[in-house]
Amino acid sequence: MASWGTLGPALLSLAGVALGAGGSLFGQYLVSRASTRQLEVQESAAHRAQLKDAVLKFVSIALQVEKAALTRSDGGGSAVAPALGQLLDGLWLAQAEIDLAARSEPLRGATYRYAFRLAEAARGEITDASALRGPQVQFMDAVYGDMWPGLRRAEGQPSTPQ
Repeated sequence: MASWGTLGPALLSLAGVALGAGGSLFGQYLVSRASTRQLEVQESAAHRAQLKDAVLKFVSIALQVEKAALTRSDGGGSAVAPALGQLLDGLWLAQAEIDLAARSEPLRGATYRYAFRLAEAARGEITDASALRGPQVQFMDAVYGDMWPGLRRAEGQPSTPQ
């Protein structure tokens, strides 16, 4: 039988090696977890930037369509003016861009519903701007939800400019 005097140092060195290997593995795990989190943050920021550009383009065109549709003087006809028709084409393209960039189905649906209501206004089927506010608010809420999932918008903040 070996005595503790000869076996002790060997066991302690083995324990040191095991502890060192465990510490090294744990350190690698922490580094990997931090790298994964950093990548998620970067991807989220890139998504927000891409979606922000698409949303700003859509909102810009939507405001032009709304202004043109609700301020034009119809001669009783419901034909869409050529300039308004071009704006509608741009609106549907911007809607498709959001559809591609969105992560959530609620944003895709809200964007489509808002664009559809704007198209109705352009055709003269809607003559009151207040009929567009509901879809507009739902759209902006969905944008917020897609850009910052899990966060609620602060209560008391208006969703639309007043």
